[in-house]
Amino acid sequence: MAKAFRVDILTKERCVLSGDIVSLVAPGASGYLGVRPGHAPLITELKVGRLTLRPVSGQEVRIAISGGLLEVRAEATTVLAETAERAEEIDAERARRALERARGRLAGEMSGDTDVQRARLALLRALNRLDVAEH
Repeated sequence: MAKAFRVDILTKERCVLSGDIVSLVAPGASGYLGVRPGHAPLITELKVGRLTLRPVSGQEVRIAISGGLLEVRAEATTVLAETAERAEEIDAERARRALERARGRLAGEMSGDTDVQRARLALLRALNRLDVAEH
């Protein structure tokens, strides 16, 4: 049996996943990073991206997150995510509509009525949700 470590994926609303895994790949602020059993303690900011976990069972779990924090400790690893959705929970059609709305807002950027930063973040979140749901 492969070595494992405990992980908890949490948002303010719920516990998305809790259990033993053998690896985790997270979208760190400076790029993707991997965590395996015995990893050095770490706290880092997370950006919008795909969180990939490999449970002891071997079946990969994909989660779309929209930022947060990752803390790696000897006894457990914790992801505190702004939002988190497992691939099977994502409504791809809803994500497509959000993508189109964000593109429309960015197209209106020249009018000055658009909060460009917010529209870009909405675009990134929608693209990420679609990527996690479809791949």
